[in-house]
Amino acid sequence: MIRINEHFTKLKASYLFADIAKRVNAYVAANPDKPVIRLGIGDVTEPLPPVCIAALHAATEEMAHRATFKGYGPEQGYAFLREAIAQHDFKALGAHVEPDEVFISDGSKCDVANIQEIFAADTRLAIPDPVYPVYVDTNVMAGRTGANADGRYTGITYLDSTAANGYVPAPPATPADLIYLCFPNNPTGAVATRAQLAAWVAYARKNNAIILYDAAYESYVRTPGIPRSIYEIEGARDVAIEFRSYSKLAGFTGLRCAYTVVPKNLKARDASGAEHAVHALWNRRHTTKFNGVSYPVQKAAAAIYTPAGQAQTRGLTDFYLGNAKLIREAVTKLGLTCIGGDNAPYLWVNTGRDSWEFFDLLLNQAQVVTTPGAGFGKCGEGHVRISAFNSRENVTLALARIAAALK
Repeated sequence: MIRINEHFTKLKASYLFADIAKRVNAYVAANPDKPVIRLGIGDVTEPLPPVCIAALHAATEEMAHRATFKGYGPEQGYAFLREAIAQHDFKALGAHVEPDEVFISDGSKCDVANIQEIFAADTRLAIPDPVYPVYVDTNVMAGRTGANADGRYTGITYLDSTAANGYVPAPPATPADLIYLCFPNNPTGAVATRAQLAAWVAYARKNNAIILYDAAYESYVRTPGIPRSIYEIEGARDVAIEFRSYSKLAGFTGLRCAYTVVPKNLKARDASGAEHAVHALWNRRHTTKFNGVSYPVQKAAAAIYTPAGQAQTRGLTDFYLGNAKLIREAVTKLGLTCIGGDNAPYLWVNTGRDSWEFFDLLLNQAQVVTTPGAGFGKCGEGHVRISAFNSRENVTLALARIAAALK
């Protein structure tokens, strides 16, 4: 008899955003005359930059002619994109990354989930709370945790991120092997200083650990001195893998393109103590299980690095940060405390009450969708995440509705 992977049965009943969608769909069906504004899931709303559209059209036209047609491309990505990434996203910051250390993919969510496949089943985990659910859930699926007890899985060292530490956890007193960090953070919008990241790099070096650094929102950093890559920290190439995405930088949530950087000098050991290059292991996994991102999409991504592309994507991120500023001002005026919104497109609002109760209140009384903090972990209780991804008109209307509902 065929059997299932029973680790899947340890997962909570549903994925956070699926549960939200179910509640919202039920409300919309029951209230068709009350339009809902969605400030929950972090999906963009503005069109792709014109330079990306032009590149897509040109690359599609190439596919119509035998002389320029492209079939299977390199699984790791075309050289023109990998070279542009290494130069503009890292060397321009003073961070050393070579083009062949860059792996193009169809999304950071996939990469963050898949990377854990190359590590042992008994790997010790350190994961922040609150956190993007994929970090936890994929390790549950892989069998690295015990059961869920009181909102947390046994076998994980949870790194509490609270107002007391500015929502940036310090390294734990106990050793870990695989550490998940995300800055600017999803869901809190918090950023880490150079000193805070240096402490994590030192911890990883001391414990022969690897940091999985999710930098999907680095393009929103505006405060001078805040690192945009972990490779800006000395020694990070020895202990860190970095993930980046074009989804929130250039609106590629529908196109699907991202990349992961795995330094060639990054090592891990097998059970006998022998060292292995993680770069080679990830390359083997990537070429076995992934067939590459389409040529037109990679050309669209490469267009981001042109002068016009840099200006247009900066305009997009500035627009969403403008929304975030309005949200932050409105929330503060209502007497609620929050962080984020200045270097990130998310605001983490302390509601002073049960997060699902607050979610339901805003949905039912204001027709505004947020994300309940409890869905991101135990430390998320009492908070909601508000996303700045929407039109200016919708954000302004949503804030007026929220103000009316909370009076």
